[in-house]
Amino acid sequence: MKKASKANSAAERQQEILTHLIEVGSSSLDDLAHRFDVSLMTVHRDLTTLSLQGMVVKHHGSVSIHSSNVFESNFEFRSLLAVEEKKRLAAVGAQEVHSGESVLLDDSTTASFLAPLLADLEPLTVITNGLSSIEQLKTLPGIRLITLGGEYYPKFNASFGLLCEQTIQNLKVDIAILSASAVDGIEAYVQDPAVTQIKRAMLNAARRTVLLVHSGKFGKTALHRLASLTDFDLVLIDHGLSPEHQRLLEEAGVNFRQVE
Repeated sequence: MKKASKANSAAERQQEILTHLIEVGSSSLDDLAHRFDVSLMTVHRDLTTLSLQGMVVKHHGSVSIHSSNVFESNFEFRSLLAVEEKKRLAAVGAQEVHSGESVLLDDSTTASFLAPLLADLEPLTVITNGLSSIEQLKTLPGIRLITLGGEYYPKFNASFGLLCEQTIQNLKVDIAILSASAVDGIEAYVQDPAVTQIKRAMLNAARRTVLLVHSGKFGKTALHRLASLTDFDLVLIDHGLSPEHQRLLEEAGVNFRQVE
């Protein structure tokens, strides 16, 4: 088994351990110690940290990735999934934005990949509740940044709640760019009710709406219905969409485009 390069800090090593576990599903503690060239005691400490964050489940002598819907809502976890596909979706999504427009971005990791691309389209007004996007946009001189208030949710690295929703309800923007947790048939779903409420408000506040969704989310479901794919002006999907799902979207009249 090939050893991983030695991380510079405990946080970096824990991130690498989590990335590895996402890829393999589970691992023995001995294998992790060998792969990351650390002691078993260090592995125990790292896994305890990840366990307390809800990232992994420790067993006797082994560890597995936490695969519940609640865990899959975690921003840090989502930011490690389908990175290249999300970057391509973000690049094409940014092409739907025009200089001088007002743009609503949701809290999704895909939107966080899109945010820095907006620098090339300034001047823009960007409104978002996602702190990752805020961090990337706050120093750009051509971007007028409006942050949505409300209660901060560390799990999502974003703000939600009544104050956030009321702010959105008083806006009318040119375009809203969103993502979703799952797509069942032609219905988009989101796992958390607070997130769903804000995404629905964003849909209602925009003249044009774009959904960026990874093909791996098709054929799955989550707890709360967000909208039909036909409610979006454009749905962008990576090239992994199955022929069966393509036919379903075509027959339903969904305006979608696959990103190569």
